[in-house]
Amino acid sequence: MDKLHFITQENERFTHLGGMEEALKNGIRWVQLRIKDKPVDEIEAQAWKARELCDKYNARLIINDHPAIANYVKADGVHLGKEDMPVSSARKILGKSKIIGATANTLEDIVAHAKDGADYIGLGPFRFTTTKQKLSPTLGLDGYRRILAKCNEFGITTPVIAIGGITITDIPALAGAGVHGIAASGMIINAGNISHITQTIYDIVKQPIDYANHR
Repeated sequence: MDKLHFITQENERFTHLGGMEEALKNGIRWVQLRIKDKPVDEIEAQAWKARELCDKYNARLIINDHPAIANYVKADGVHLGKEDMPVSSARKILGKSKIIGATANTLEDIVAHAKDGADYIGLGPFRFTTTKQKLSPTLGLDGYRRILAKCNEFGITTPVIAIGGITITDIPALAGAGVHGIAASGMIINAGNISHITQTIYDIVKQPIDYANHR
């Protein structure tokens, strides 16, 4: 499970696929194609091109929201939002070998997804972000610490990925709180030097964490 998940979005510089290729060129090897409010056939067409890009760079491709599209284009998996189908239903479509991630905002969400067989859980948002509509309540660092401490108490080992408005300076404390990794979108494609920001993130998340200094 990679420690840096790149989630596509569009901005003035990049389309979804353009931003994805730029991320891949700069070393990211886990990308989620997240296209909202577009017809299914358009998302599918983009997903085929995304599959080609990920094959070129030997990266994992996760499709947001659409298990059927993920299955059709032979993506590595799917990420399910809070309003999407349950993990167990997506598993029937994709089978045991595919990756299924799910969004959580509370401990109860995590417990349910872990019980349902999610391969990873995207917990957030950390703080306010304009990337996502219908934003759930923000958690902040204290929220992550509280929820992840309970996960440890309950013996939940499903990798947790922090998401939502995270900046480079937040990552050490989040890692110290116990997240497996982070998801980034605007932090990557809005950066002046994408190579530098990507390498910096990897350097942080791959380092052993001094937990005593992050509690």
